[in-house]
Order: sequence, then C-alpha cells, then structure tokens
Amino acid sequence: MTFGYCIGHLTIEDADAYKEYAAKAPAAIAAYGGEYLVRGGSSEVKEGTFPGDRTVIIRFPSFAAAKNWYESAEYSAIRPLREAYASGGMILVEGL
Repeated sequence: MTFGYCIGHLTIEDADAYKEYAAKAPAAIAAYGGEYLVRGGSSEVKEGTFPGDRTVIIRFPSFAAAKNWYESAEYSAIRPLREAYASGGMILVEGL
C-alpha cells in the first residue's frame, strides 16, 4: 500500500503570528485524511546541511489525497499565513 506524504522543512520567523496557521492547519489536513507523523520537535543533522529548523511530515491515504489537500480551498485559505510567517520548502512524495 502506498501513501502520500507532505514533508516540510521550515524556519519559523514570527512564532506568535505563526500560531494562527498552526491552529488552523490540522482541520484542513484531517479533511483530506491526513495525519501528522512529525510536527516540530528536536532534530539533529547527521550528514550534510538541512534547511529550516522545523520538520513536518504528514501522511495522507494516497498521493492524490495529498495533492487534493494542498490544492484545496481549505488549505489555500491558510497557506498565506504559513508563507508570511515561515520560510522553507514543502514536497509531496508518494511512498510506503
């Protein structure tokens, strides 16, 4: 069985303002069957360089569900909050 994953590497630039995004994101993710596997927490780079200081990994029931979530009206409404208060990148990946 394969899943869809959203992997984000972010640097939070305004922690207080970012809280609004962090409070709204779980509902948009859950609406597409997504669940957080990693949401922040401690990390330690072992090889090379790694972007950002916060890692987020979200699993969706399928790659299509991950794409549908990212392109959804629900997420499009709150994505500007993340973009305004955090920098970094996100990737959608299909995997086990």
